[in-house]
Amino acid sequence: MAPEPVTILQPRGGSYPSVLAEGRSLYPRVRIGRPGQARSYWPMVALMRALRVRWAVQILGRERVAAGAGIIIANHVSAVDPVAVVMSTWWRVTAFTKVEAFQSRGGLFFRIMGQIPLRRGDEAATDWALVMATQALRRGGKIGLYPEGTRSPDPGRLHKLHKRILVPLLQANPDVPVHALTTSYARRGWRRTRVQVRVSAPLALDPAKLTAEELTVAVREALLELGGQTYVDRYAHDVKRDRQPHAG
Repeated sequence: MAPEPVTILQPRGGSYPSVLAEGRSLYPRVRIGRPGQARSYWPMVALMRALRVRWAVQILGRERVAAGAGIIIANHVSAVDPVAVVMSTWWRVTAFTKVEAFQSRGGLFFRIMGQIPLRRGDEAATDWALVMATQALRRGGKIGLYPEGTRSPDPGRLHKLHKRILVPLLQANPDVPVHALTTSYARRGWRRTRVQVRVSAPLALDPAKLTAEELTVAVREALLELGGQTYVDRYAHDVKRDRQPHAG
């Protein structure tokens, strides 16, 4: 398979209202809310804490993450991964989220949480999403990224990481601390689900000196070491597609 093409984008500046207006023009039929600045974020996180009745969340390494801006790069084994993290840490995390999620029944949740919509394969949408991420970082928030691109079809495995957002995000924000984060679940019948979240120390990355491939490998190795998963050199989307029954 040929290497995934990477476009190194240089996010523009500008005020939040102007960036938000551009996003609304990119997604004219999608309600995108206020990415990174939703006033409803904290009340929703407080409501999420009711889930402690069913989840016992253990955060390992939380003290390694300083207050203020940060980039959190995580594995993706469940739709509730970000919920488990923010309800236990009270971090303000703005994550890149496929735009289809904003158009689904759960779209209200992503607006309430102020997440960033992203249309796959659209350079203008990618550029805008990176600009919006920079806006959130400038305000002291954290950006969440799941570079597998979709939930893993096998929680015991980490799949090939996409570079299209990962590399430009790191290159555009070289002074922002970057942490790897992994989440795992142990369900025991009627008992509370045990959720373990592991957070790394800031990764030793120098985006100015490392190639796109070197940056990706460094992040991948940090996730593997932290979470103990097995690496699969295939994209999760491809694995899911191959597992679907073929018609005809």
